[in-house]
Amino acid sequence: MSANVAEVVRPRPYRLAELGLLILAIAVATSAYALVGLGVEGTIPANVYQYGAWLAVLGLIIHVVVWWKAKYADPVLVPIAVLLNGLGLAMIYRVDLGRSEYLNSSLTQLIWMTLGVGLAVAVILVVRDHRWLRRYTFVSGFAALLFLLLPLIPGLGKTINGARIWIGIGSMSFQPGEIAKILLAIFFAGYLVSYRDQLVAAGPKILGIRFPRLRDFGPIIIAWVASVGILVFEKDLGTSLLFFGLFVAMLYVATSKVSWIILGLGFFSVGAVAATFLFSHVNQRVSGWLGALTAEEYNKTPGGSYQLVQGLFGMSNGGLIGTGFGEGRPNMVPYAESDFIYASFGEEIGMAGLFVILLCYLIIFQRGIRTAQQLRDGFGTLLATGLSFTIALQVFVVVGGVTRLIPLTGLTTPFLAQGGSSLVANWMIIGLLLRISDNARRPVEDFHTGVLRVTEDPEERTASARDSGNRNDTARIEDEDAPTTNFAATRNGAADSDETPTTNLGTTGGER
Repeated sequence: MSANVAEVVRPRPYRLAELGLLILAIAVATSAYALVGLGVEGTIPANVYQYGAWLAVLGLIIHVVVWWKAKYADPVLVPIAVLLNGLGLAMIYRVDLGRSEYLNSSLTQLIWMTLGVGLAVAVILVVRDHRWLRRYTFVSGFAALLFLLLPLIPGLGKTINGARIWIGIGSMSFQPGEIAKILLAIFFAGYLVSYRDQLVAAGPKILGIRFPRLRDFGPIIIAWVASVGILVFEKDLGTSLLFFGLFVAMLYVATSKVSWIILGLGFFSVGAVAATFLFSHVNQRVSGWLGALTAEEYNKTPGGSYQLVQGLFGMSNGGLIGTGFGEGRPNMVPYAESDFIYASFGEEIGMAGLFVILLCYLIIFQRGIRTAQQLRDGFGTLLATGLSFTIALQVFVVVGGVTRLIPLTGLTTPFLAQGGSSLVANWMIIGLLLRISDNARRPVEDFHTGVLRVTEDPEERTASARDSGNRNDTARIEDEDAPTTNFAATRNGAADSDETPTTNLGTTGGER
């Protein structure tokens, strides 16, 4: 009877569904590439078959690895990532065709995609249990700080468009902050799980909202000072906003206290207003945002609102359904293939196409949050939330800047925009989410397969023998870095066991 029930509730891997969605994504991306050639040059590109084959090989490689090593992983993440990446390649190719000198940027981006998919595969193969990452909480924090400071090293850091967020190695450049955001998510998840009790302790009540104690303000103040430091020394508004927003979001998830959101918004508002008056590059962004359509801002050089206004005009020209791939004029917008690729899509596939792209990002975020809710451990819940929120916040900041909802920040659109640093980092995030979702959906009985390690505990076995005379019935998780299971409770009837699965950030069992 119990075996039949277990068989009924056993989750399905959905790997064939993933394969079907992946084939559809590759077909759409390849068709977009072909349509660009037809629209610009009146003929299908000669390399369209090689392009489609390369895209298919990359998609199938990660699909096979997921089927082999993480068969219960979310089946939607890989197809959507491939679709967005493929559409981005098509638009980069389209912008390249509009230049006076063809740079073959789409091939470079495809090489970066190959590296990103390779690293995502490596994450799936190496990280067999996401809880293993909790052991490196402070190492991750230190490494993230090191990555953020690298651009400030003389001779290594490079200043591009006023922001010092790049490091140069020969003719290549890389943005270490993209890797730092992953390390920060790991650090925040480990730290907040360990110190959750102190952060949720009762404090003063103001206007019906319970605020934390004054001595618990340390973490948010440190995060705020660090984000302001990035803004001051690297002149990078986008990374500063992403870093602080990620911490506040994960802090709220860890504590469920609205007061942290209020405090975070307050700190951010104070910092933003102060930066507007103290730093010229921030004041320039804000002035270009508020007075974008004035002649003064439009004609200002350098800076000004020319790029923003041209992007708005392009999206307006696209209307509801767009001009069609290759039929618009996205090259009139500076950095149409990177910072303003969203505006380029708006002109050629219209508002309807932009909504589809936003829906793809929304699905990634939704699947990540759903995975966080299904997990049996607080660290995994926070890590999945942080990684999902990183992509969502980056999309909001980029789209908000391009559509003039907020000032421009200089961040790139995940998977779509040209830029190897961002592409590699986001594929690594997909790899981590695949591993985490596999552990979240994997049946408890499969933990014995070695994917999630379970061992005998001599002390608990002795206690069980004293109570029931059976010395071999009790098993427990080996250490605090393994997901909690309900083996002890199920096999011994111990309803109050610390091995009961958790679906929130409780501190029972292995959580502390």
